[in-house]
Order: sequence, then C-alpha cells, then structure tokens
Amino acid sequence: MIYLFVGVGGVIGAILRYSVGLALTGQETVFPIATLLTNLAGCFVLGWFTTYLSKRIHPFLVTGLGTGLIGSFTTFSTFSVETVTLLKAAYVGPAFLYVFLSLFGGLLLSYFGYKCGEQI
Repeated sequence: MIYLFVGVGGVIGAILRYSVGLALTGQETVFPIATLLTNLAGCFVLGWFTTYLSKRIHPFLVTGLGTGLIGSFTTFSTFSVETVTLLKAAYVGPAFLYVFLSLFGGLLLSYFGYKCGEQI
C-alpha cells in the first residue's frame, strides 16, 4: 500500500517539476534557475513536512508526500548535470554560484521549513 502513496506522490511531483521548468523556460540566461528554485522550494517543504505533518497524518501519507512528491519534484541528478554543463562551457563563476546557492540555500531552507513546522 505504501508503494501506491509513493507512486501517486511521484507522479504529482514529476508533473509539478515539469510545470516549473516550462514556466521558467525561455529565460535568456545560462543559469539553471528552474532547477535551483525547484530544489530550494523542495528543501523548505520537506523540512516542514517532516516536522509538522509527520505528527498529524498517517506514516504512509508522509512517505508518499516526502519521498514520492518532494523526491520527484526536486532533482539532484539535474543539478549535477547542469553544474557539469556550466563548467564544460567555461561558466565557472555561475557554476560555483549554483553549487553554493543549492547547497547552502537548501540547508538554510530545510532548517526554516523545520522551524516553521515546529512553530505551527
């Protein structure tokens, strides 16, 4: 049964991720803003899910939302490929900015999500 929750969450998260990519496509920039914003939002929401929702809803639903929805919404593999692509194109500054914002922004937003989950 838990697989069903993860699968449905995964489908929804993948559709949301694709929608964000489409909404931000056409921006004239080499910087992968769609993936950055998606991953940062996912960090915040997952931090909130794990503190607030985990105490209020069934564990299968928590797993479906966290692993399924947020797991498919965010994407480490795309982040990695985009970073390598920037480096191969000699965009070293944007590549390091992307890594910095992804890593530290993700940690910070996860922390804020966690704190928001505790406060509510």
